[in-house]
Amino acid sequence: MKAGRGVVAVDPKVIPLGSKVYVPGYGVAIAADTGGAIKGGRLDVCVDSVSEAYSWGVRNVTVYVLE
Repeated sequence: MKAGRGVVAVDPKVIPLGSKVYVPGYGVAIAADTGGAIKGGRLDVCVDSVSEAYSWGVRNVTVYVLE
C-alpha cells in the first residue's frame, strides 16, 4: 500500500498489518507499514505535509483496533 493519509506504521506484533484502526485526532486508518523505530506501543501516522507533521507532533493516544 502506498504511504499517504490513512496509513499508519505499527509493530505487527502488537497490531496486525492490514488492521483497521481508529486514532483519536487523526481518524480511521489502515495498519499497512512498519518502521525501524516502531516497536511495541508506538504508532506512526502518515500526513500530507511537513507542517502537518510538526502540528501533529508526538502524542499519547489510545488506539482502537476496529478489525
